[in-house]
Amino acid sequence: MTSSIRGLDNFWLPFTANRMFKKSPRLITGAKGMFYYTSQGQEVLDATSGLWCVNAGHGRLEIRDAVASQMESLDYAPSFLQLSHPLAFELAHQISELSPKGLSKIFFTNSGSDAVDTALKIALAYHQKNGEPQRSRFVGRSRSYHGVNFGGMSVGGIQNNQEAFSSSLLHGVCHMRHTHNLKKQQFSRGQPEWGAEIADDLKNLIGMYGAKTIAAVIIEPIAGSTGLLVPPLGYLERLLNIARENGILVIFDEVITGFGRLGVAFAAQYFNLSPDMIVMGKGITNASIPMGAVAVKDEIYETVVSESPIYSPEFFHGYTYSAHPSACAAALAALKIYSDENLFFRSSEMSKYFEDGIHSLKKAPIVVDIRNLGMLGAIELREVNDYIGCIALEVHYRCFSKGLLVRHTGNSITISPPLIASYQDIDQIIDTLDLVLHSF
Repeated sequence: MTSSIRGLDNFWLPFTANRMFKKSPRLITGAKGMFYYTSQGQEVLDATSGLWCVNAGHGRLEIRDAVASQMESLDYAPSFLQLSHPLAFELAHQISELSPKGLSKIFFTNSGSDAVDTALKIALAYHQKNGEPQRSRFVGRSRSYHGVNFGGMSVGGIQNNQEAFSSSLLHGVCHMRHTHNLKKQQFSRGQPEWGAEIADDLKNLIGMYGAKTIAAVIIEPIAGSTGLLVPPLGYLERLLNIARENGILVIFDEVITGFGRLGVAFAAQYFNLSPDMIVMGKGITNASIPMGAVAVKDEIYETVVSESPIYSPEFFHGYTYSAHPSACAAALAALKIYSDENLFFRSSEMSKYFEDGIHSLKKAPIVVDIRNLGMLGAIELREVNDYIGCIALEVHYRCFSKGLLVRHTGNSITISPPLIASYQDIDQIIDTLDLVLHSF
């Protein structure tokens, strides 16, 4: 089969061990509902929502038809040059209605990575127009992922992502500790009880660098790509209070948690918090077409816009494909599906069953921790002495061979099924994982 794949040597796969993949390629050729279908005819239950993004399940004809209709009438319109198109404004309005009160200004990007860099730039622009240009430092957090653009890598906290590019990352970035403590939080259901005081890391950085040098702190409410680190009770509230007291903007990266993953539109609402900006992507179009966005507090927008000459762009930033007509059509169709099928509520309704299922896996000898919140879960594994390599990757392969797609990250397996998942789908996920985890 390998020799019959045209272009096998040409495609450089991202975040993939290319030599390993190309020895035995696994190709997805179809998808519908909860399932992927491979070139070998295998049906694979998608327990990852693609990559945390296909929240309404695969193959939604409503999105296909909306995009096809849009392509027939308008294939492209620039958002530069004092031009735009109606769908961009309608989508911005609908997202503002879903966002926490006061975050009604929406800037469109091509992806979550682009949205992160956009939010960082907005923070700098705001402080410059607000008379505090010295606020140029960003605070991130270890074991965080904010995309792969230079800004996102700089504020992110994954060493492998930064190592080759360290000499060219943003200057003036510092990091707080992550919130995971295996000894004190092991097998927590939902938010761990211990760890709120870790938020005081921001106080320590303020003491070290001065509050008036810090533009913004950016965090994932739940860190996804490093093994699902759930915030301790009171941690996020404490962090926001410290930032507010010191004039520091707070950016929530909700590329993973946005659009129903915790039973509401955004994690900010789940935690009853209102950051200054929310970064989103992935589920915004149900992953059908690349798109991202930043929801921005009205005060920030008004400051940047009102302090600039009326004849000049107020914010020198944007992308050729910002608010692309087809992406807007896909996003509007996805939002309609979420609403019509009440998928955010369904996520909330299913989360307890999902929690009970994933925590039942603690009996497997190689499991050292389980973490969950909403329709997100992670299983942390110990290394097996007679196995050379990443144990989580081996679990991923063994699950795939049994018709289940899970994600491996470090020593953890993460699960984030589409919000259309049934009780039977969750049972299949848990039963397959149970079988595989007990095979070591």
